[in-house]
Amino acid sequence: QVQLVESGGGLVQAGGSLRLSCAASGSIFSISSMGWYRQAPGKQRELVTVIFSGGSTNYADSVKGRFTISRDNAKNTVYLQMNSLKPEDTAVYYCNARLLRSGGIWYNDYWGQGTQVTVSS
Repeated sequence: QVQLVESGGGLVQAGGSLRLSCAASGSIFSISSMGWYRQAPGKQRELVTVIFSGGSTNYADSVKGRFTISRDNAKNTVYLQMNSLKPEDTAVYYCNARLLRSGGIWYNDYWGQGTQVTVSS
C-alpha cells in the first residue's frame, strides 16, 4: 500500500509565505515524478508544479517566480515553497506522485488527502 501525507497548509495574509510538504511511504519501487495540484471552489483541479526524477520542473504560469518545488529523493518527499501569496492562490492543494510499486508493472498516479491554503486580502 502507498500513502501520500501532506502537511503545511493554513491561513496567511496576501504577500506571505507557506511551505507544503508531502511524504510518500509504503511499498514503493520507483517514483517518476511528484507534484502539486490545486482546486479552488467551483473550479477544476489544476496543475501547479511538478518535479521529475532527474530534477527538471514545470510550473503553471500563474505561480512562476513565486513558488518553488523541491524534492528529497532519499525521503520520497516533495516540498512546495510558496512566496508572495495572493488571494487567488486559495485552494485545496493535493500532492501527486507517479510511481511504481514494488512488484508492480505500471506506473500509476497516487494522491494525498489535500491540504487547505487560504490567502486573505
